[in-house]
Amino acid sequence: MTKPVLIVGGGPAGLSAAHALATAGQDCVLVEKEAVLGGAPILSGYAKLVPSHEWAKDAIGGMVDRVKNNPRVKVMTGAEVQSFDGDAGNFTATMKDGKKVEAGATILATGFTHFDSVNKPEWGFGTYPDVVTTVQVEQMLSSGKGVRCPSDGRVPDRVAILLCVGSRDRQIGREWCSKICCTVSANIAMEIRESLPNTNVYIYYMDIRTFGLYEGDYYWASQEEYKVKYIKARIAEVTSDGKRLLVKGEDTLVKRPISIPFDMVVHAIGMDPNVDNMTLSSVFGVDLNKYGYIDKRSTYAHLAETNRAGVFVAGAATGPETIDDSIAQGQAAAMAALNALHAAHKTAAE
Repeated sequence: MTKPVLIVGGGPAGLSAAHALATAGQDCVLVEKEAVLGGAPILSGYAKLVPSHEWAKDAIGGMVDRVKNNPRVKVMTGAEVQSFDGDAGNFTATMKDGKKVEAGATILATGFTHFDSVNKPEWGFGTYPDVVTTVQVEQMLSSGKGVRCPSDGRVPDRVAILLCVGSRDRQIGREWCSKICCTVSANIAMEIRESLPNTNVYIYYMDIRTFGLYEGDYYWASQEEYKVKYIKARIAEVTSDGKRLLVKGEDTLVKRPISIPFDMVVHAIGMDPNVDNMTLSSVFGVDLNKYGYIDKRSTYAHLAETNRAGVFVAGAATGPETIDDSIAQGQAAAMAALNALHAAHKTAAE
């Protein structure tokens, strides 16, 4: 087992895979195109994570530290794989700077891209400065400066959070549910109410999908403990009356039009396939599914496998995913890669 495992992507799934492999005594090379490790939680400045309520900089930062400090993990930041050749047990990855990495197996943990709200212009993003995204609110919370209206720095009196921006929307080619947005939005609403008890928060929704055990701690707790108000509606547009933002649409419970003024409107943005997936597909010879995510074989028989032998995938590279499940999938991909190395080693010995 002299050849290391190549891991592409230094977010939660990649960090988890690297730690699992190193703990098992397997050398690995972790390649990350950005200058720092941590993926979206660190690069996008997430605040408190669901469901642990730990600050992202602490929880994911701890994962980064244990990988960087492990002698069995070689970390390459600011690096991208330009070409990838060979077969299971005997791969060669060539970086854009010409450096070559020999690997016995590869794990793609290349993550996702946040939906760009400019693709939903009728909801005001890019037109009005006080229309922001959940990521921007996360950054406000994690900075310690608190939630403020970007236009003038004032504390908002009323905040609207619009769910399913870039999710479950066939008109813009996003047919999938992004899985975690409802829960994250409820969490953000509670954080706003906790830090700004005089600020009223409204969540506009088609359906609520706080799946699994999140229902009580987020959906019900946000209403009963934090007095967040939920409005079941179909939103037509976000405009302005010159002083405040107006969220216009139809209340789908009582079947009547509504227009409510707000100081800040938050887009709960979904998860898009990584913008580099077409390139990754070409370089690594792996298939994409019909939505543009990296395709994986049936989990029941082929744990973490892609269509190419020796190349595995984990986390949000395969579709919308929670951080906790991405971490679990990183560990599963590490196990699958170890099994592949054992099989290759056994075949070579015979």
